[in-house]
Amino acid sequence: MKQKSKRLSLLILPILLILAAVISTSGVVIAADMAQVGNTTNDSFSKSKKLLHKAIYKDPTSRQDIYCGCQYDEQKEVDFTSCGYTPQKDNKRAHRIEWEHVVPAEAFGQSFPEWRNGHPDCVDNRGRSFKGRKCAEKVNPEYRLMQADMFNLYPAVGEVNGLRSNYSMAMIPGGQFRFGECKTKIEDRKVEPRPEVRGAIARTYMYMDSAYQGRGIISNKNEKLFRAWDKTDPVNEWECERARRIARIQGNINQVVDQACRALQK
Repeated sequence: MKQKSKRLSLLILPILLILAAVISTSGVVIAADMAQVGNTTNDSFSKSKKLLHKAIYKDPTSRQDIYCGCQYDEQKEVDFTSCGYTPQKDNKRAHRIEWEHVVPAEAFGQSFPEWRNGHPDCVDNRGRSFKGRKCAEKVNPEYRLMQADMFNLYPAVGEVNGLRSNYSMAMIPGGQFRFGECKTKIEDRKVEPRPEVRGAIARTYMYMDSAYQGRGIISNKNEKLFRAWDKTDPVNEWECERARRIARIQGNINQVVDQACRALQK
């Protein structure tokens, strides 16, 4: 009987250990299931821009630029009267909508060696080596996927997009509004977006930082700022719908936005 009991104990012990492991690590399993996945289906920035215009921002009510709230039409012509926009100096570019990387391509591109140092395959027709965005786009598949991630792309007035450049987000004390009634500030290589989109911008940075870890997307300095923006400017129905539309086409869920939208529905 003692031997039977011993054998039974030896059989049961591994089962109990497995159950204990599952119970004790259930949070880890859930966390692993919830791990943010980035874009894995489309590596063409050009294709993303077409999809955004035709399938994501397809309704007249959704066609609004991120930085100034300007409406635009099917031809991507900006309606200045809808937002009180006044061009600063580039009138031609101000009239058109461009697709803005909220997390600038340079911000994550610098983490790729091809961007910083070039690559043996990055040689032009004259035999001259090149580096930067053009080289990273040519030879690095992960860079192309990040560059084409539609969760990071928003319509923006071309002039503002150009002047924003690769500047980081910040709060700018004082300062002036440079584009008529547009409430986004650009000064001293910093950008302060209008209050109505600070949360969406913060959540875009959070998504990119989570989906593409190790790319230095959120600095320690900006982590606190983005948390504050996320809290003071929560998701709205359009941000949730935008995320759903992109997920259906791109194939991955923006969990930062998705979780906030689920809380909104409760």
